[in-house]
Amino acid sequence: MADLTLQDLSERMSGIDFAMLTTRTSGGAMASRPMSNNGDVEYDGDSWFFSYDAARSVSDIAEDSQVGLTMTGKPGLLGRPPLFLAVQGRAEILRDMALFEAHWVPDLERWFEQGVETPGLVLIKVTATRIHYWDGEEEGELVL
Repeated sequence: MADLTLQDLSERMSGIDFAMLTTRTSGGAMASRPMSNNGDVEYDGDSWFFSYDAARSVSDIAEDSQVGLTMTGKPGLLGRPPLFLAVQGRAEILRDMALFEAHWVPDLERWFEQGVETPGLVLIKVTATRIHYWDGEEEGELVL
């Protein structure tokens, strides 16, 4: 079994759009919700998600920046399992218009009708600290 690099994972993640973002609530429970990576598929260890400032995920991150992401790719050829990823990382809430514009794609207007000018818009950046992967043949972990 060969160890995959961050670049190897990035190439294999190109078809994955959604991740489950897991935060810890103020009561200590774990809360997960689906988040789109907005087409940012050239993965370098950072994931970017738009949200509203009033969202529970944002208040959770303000209290505890340690988060988890899980992602699943498409099944492989001939019944091969998909790529599964579990990411541990630190999240931060960004309110920078230049970053909004850099990560914006038109499909996001489905959720944020006024584009980067949407009131209460924030960007959640998750910087990976550890990535565990499995695809049925290869399994490993990257510590960043």
